[in-house]
Amino acid sequence: LYTDINGNKATSYGLIAAAEKAGLELYLGSYPITPATDILHELAKHKSLGVKTVQCEDEITGCASAVGAAFAGDLAVTTTSGPGVCLKSEAMNLAVIAELPLVVVNVQRGGPSTGMPTKSEQTDLLQALYGRNGESPMPVIAATSPTNCFDAAYMAAKIALEHMTPVVLLTDAFIANGSAAWKLPNMDEYPAINPPYVTPDMIGTWTPFQRNEKTGVRYWAVPGTEGFMHRIGGLEKSSETGVISTEPENHQKMTLLRQAKVDKIADSIPEQEVQGDADADLLVVGWGGTYGHLYSAVEHMRKNGKKVALAHFQYINPLPKNTAEILKKYKKIVVAEQNLGQFAGYLRMKVPGLNISQFNQVKGQPFVTRELVEAFTKLLEE
Repeated sequence: LYTDINGNKATSYGLIAAAEKAGLELYLGSYPITPATDILHELAKHKSLGVKTVQCEDEITGCASAVGAAFAGDLAVTTTSGPGVCLKSEAMNLAVIAELPLVVVNVQRGGPSTGMPTKSEQTDLLQALYGRNGESPMPVIAATSPTNCFDAAYMAAKIALEHMTPVVLLTDAFIANGSAAWKLPNMDEYPAINPPYVTPDMIGTWTPFQRNEKTGVRYWAVPGTEGFMHRIGGLEKSSETGVISTEPENHQKMTLLRQAKVDKIADSIPEQEVQGDADADLLVVGWGGTYGHLYSAVEHMRKNGKKVALAHFQYINPLPKNTAEILKKYKKIVVAEQNLGQFAGYLRMKVPGLNISQFNQVKGQPFVTRELVEAFTKLLEE
């Protein structure tokens, strides 16, 4: 069975599916903003599925109330676009240091400031990765198509709940409002979601930042669980006792533990795939909502006898484990994105020594396949 679906509706369904799979209620704290408002509208229709939506008075409350819902034991979500993430960043940081599961959906639009609210861009990548104070590592996932928004939202929720971390899900106006034929999923085929709850044998010895040794993830004590009364908050805590600590060695340790926890997520995400020629002369690299145009451009070139391949990234932080291995195979790499080179710069930082060319447009419009083919062909022939 197929149905026609747009990206915002698919995102909404993905979040509902994840809450159902985890056996949790879904809480959305949001404030209307183009092009993300439809997610609030859609989720508001589904009270019968245990979905709670609050249209808050501003972006800050939307995110802060979601942090409270996460503390209370819900799958907590806040939805917005770039200008809203600016306002949410303080509360997102609270979720980082308190180590609470939260999904932050950023449906990207043209910026900066109010910019071009109805146009599409990929200009919020570095904001998603680093746009907070302090060392505040946060997983980042980017949806690649309207229908992929379902899977991306599901995986963002799974990572948030299983690794006790806020997660940023990047979509954009083009795929949020674009639609496609979507095969109705069989939820039995989707992976289980198992939050790291405290267990009865921990009573008396548990402290709020006690971790699973293998994953580095702290255990989740939902308020009201008998024997697990505790306090968390925005001030740094002792890794041993969970009380407020300004001890230098402890802060260093906690900073490293929070980073290591996010890095370890690479063990539970799929390896990066490459489409096209294994011995390609040019590797095209993209991420997020540009997938359709980049795929079309690469396929057009291959039909015309060019050896080209495409590595399109959905998992941005952490990157898939085989990223460096893939990128080091190719003599020529071009990173194509709708910004001035944010992913290209990030890849240079994460995989030093790469020789990367860039194709950048910031027009508020999707790529034009013909322009991509021209630019990539020119690179090949240089």
